[in-house]
Amino acid sequence: MTDYAKLDAWIDAHFDEEVKFLQELVRVPTDTPPGNNAPHADRTAELLEGFGLHAQKHPVPAQQVQDYGLESITNLIVRRRYGDGLTVALNAHGDVVPPGDGWSHDPYGGEIDGGALYGRAAAVSKSDFASFTFALRALEAVAKPTHGAVELHFTYDEEFGGLLGPGWLLSQGLTKPDLMIAAGFSYEVVTAHNGCLQMEVTVHGKMAHAAIPATGIDALQGAVHILNALYAQNALYKDVSSKVEGITHPYLNVGRIEGGTNTNVVPGKVVFKLDRRMIPEENPVEVEATIRRVIADAAAECAGVTVDIKRLLLANSMRPLPGNQPLVAAIQKHGKAVFGEPIPAMGTPLYTDVRLYGEAGIPGVIYGAGPRTVLESHAKRNDERVVLDDLRGATKVIARTLADLLA
Repeated sequence: MTDYAKLDAWIDAHFDEEVKFLQELVRVPTDTPPGNNAPHADRTAELLEGFGLHAQKHPVPAQQVQDYGLESITNLIVRRRYGDGLTVALNAHGDVVPPGDGWSHDPYGGEIDGGALYGRAAAVSKSDFASFTFALRALEAVAKPTHGAVELHFTYDEEFGGLLGPGWLLSQGLTKPDLMIAAGFSYEVVTAHNGCLQMEVTVHGKMAHAAIPATGIDALQGAVHILNALYAQNALYKDVSSKVEGITHPYLNVGRIEGGTNTNVVPGKVVFKLDRRMIPEENPVEVEATIRRVIADAAAECAGVTVDIKRLLLANSMRPLPGNQPLVAAIQKHGKAVFGEPIPAMGTPLYTDVRLYGEAGIPGVIYGAGPRTVLESHAKRNDERVVLDDLRGATKVIARTLADLLA
């Protein structure tokens, strides 16, 4: 048997244990908001300790977390040093959006049905808590590396942008790996992703009795006019194309709107939140300036309407760093061997907190357990699931890749 075959065999022999580990992780809710995620970190650390893997707990100061709009964050680092050489970090996030309605399985049950494990974060990205942990265990049991180091970074702030997850670990000087792999899907290795600008727009008018609407200023009519101007931008964005495979063009979405006080009152205030995805070729400063100008110009066309604009998030895009080539080559080689098909290197229209490693000069890629598309995984929808064969295969690919990098 080759070393790769021995790694694969160890993972096969311990796969039931890996599935049970993932089930335990899914059964501890990490809905964000509200973002009370320290209990999940505590449970994860406890489970890791059972494998002989000590997790350092790094709680983010409570006031900092509360100012951010969340309740608790404890990030974890498992450090395994074997000798001189590269440090490779494996990062997955435990925070998730709330489950919502329409589930046919308990979102926190970790139920297995039809060869898939169901639950919120089963695919994104508690599955890679499991794949990364068991790849590391296989590496140590079989390859017994004598060079380099591996770190597991299990963080809890991807949904809000990552500044109190990987961003906090990096800014505090708690880690500085040479290479990193972040949670992803099994059938592609992602080297670039979109950026994201999120803004809150408050449209002010003047409340009035609906029987005498002329005495008021309708903030909702103003908001509709502004929204139409913003949505019109999507037609223009189709003419702006990215050269990165897997990424098409920019787009804008308004995901939340609220306002008014009652049906018989002219609304005096309307608030909406927008999300503008930026392709890697765009300049975020210019994008934000344009959005602000479109809003201001539309508001100026509505007599008496004023607006306040607040930036909620500015996440830069991820661009490939030259040093990521060893990661790409190893994952593609082993992905093809394990899954029996080519693993393309491409971009994704999502945005992730992986960009924060890139901004710190750490080359990285996105690869892990999951299907070909986000749609198939049901991530951020009801009945999120990970196919167990994909979990098994991704664990093998990661273990093989680590063996190559630390040889």
